[in-house]
Amino acid sequence: MTKVRVKAEEPFEKALRRFKKKCNKEGLMQRLKEIKYYEKPSERRRRKLAKAISRAVMEEV
Repeated sequence: MTKVRVKAEEPFEKALRRFKKKCNKEGLMQRLKEIKYYEKPSERRRRKLAKAISRAVMEEV
């Protein structure tokens, strides 16, 4: 569960921004999107292959 402690005298917008960054880093929104819509097995394989290729290209650089 993602938690962000609001510091004293910290604006709400800043705490919300930190919360969004933390959720994005943990992949929470991506996971919710995956659960919300059905993904065909062939599409899942294609997405995972594209992700693996992207990682391999980044490692070469």
